[in-house]
Amino acid sequence: MAEELKITVSSDKKEQYESLIPQLRELLRGEDDLIANLANTAAALKQAFDFFWVGFYLVKDQELVLGPFQGTIACTRIGYGKGVCGASWKQQEIIIVENVDEFPGHIACSSLSKSEIVVPVLKNGIVVAVLDIDSDQLAQFDETDAYYLEQIMALLKF
Repeated sequence: MAEELKITVSSDKKEQYESLIPQLRELLRGEDDLIANLANTAAALKQAFDFFWVGFYLVKDQELVLGPFQGTIACTRIGYGKGVCGASWKQQEIIIVENVDEFPGHIACSSLSKSEIVVPVLKNGIVVAVLDIDSDQLAQFDETDAYYLEQIMALLKF
């Protein structure tokens, strides 16, 4: 069965998220395969917002290992506490970076990335993955993104 998103084109990202979330919930409903759901979630976010890069890193053997993503090739492994993703994992909190060049220890998978948001995914109080979104624009992300991306992560069953 072909799936299709009805993308709301708006300058109001709140409106875009509120349009996307019920569609994503329906897309994920009944599918138990985590990788399939991560792949569709990354694709839906990329399609809805035209972010530069959207993807997941999964915690495996004390590293973040690249999972499903949309965008240019990416770093395959990230250490605990390293870069924005590793810092989000260590701190167990969402990190918003307005200018990645100013983030101490930023890992530049692409020189085109200018700003970033990383949302940790917790299961039983332990980070099991992070959602990483990069933009080719400075200061692309804010608390609105954090709020709605956290809701989207709650749709996924880890």
